[in-house]
Amino acid sequence: MKYSESLKKNRDFQLVYKQGTSYANKYLVMYVKKNQLKRNRIGISVSKKVGNSVVRHHLTRLIRESYRLHEEEFQSGMDVVVIARVNAKNCTYFEIEGALLHLGRLHHVMKEKKQDEDSID
Repeated sequence: MKYSESLKKNRDFQLVYKQGTSYANKYLVMYVKKNQLKRNRIGISVSKKVGNSVVRHHLTRLIRESYRLHEEEFQSGMDVVVIARVNAKNCTYFEIEGALLHLGRLHHVMKEKKQDEDSID
């Protein structure tokens, strides 16, 4: 991840839970809080309720990869915690990616797409 680092400390997660705002959809919950850094910090949480360690790590990799590929579309200076719900257990990469981008748009943390001025509609 070029522009981001991982949230690792429990107190950082707790701060985002308490002071951040949250939105949820069918597969994911996203908490967002502004930080004083110029980089984003992302934390991913998958509960044991979702499945065994293989399932949990698979979901973590899917979420991390979908964030990494769309990292440039997210505004800088945010702490983001993504929590996988039980429904996400059997999701494909594209479903996770869509859910992550949906929550990013709900939080208004996605950069506005620039329209080409010479495009023909």
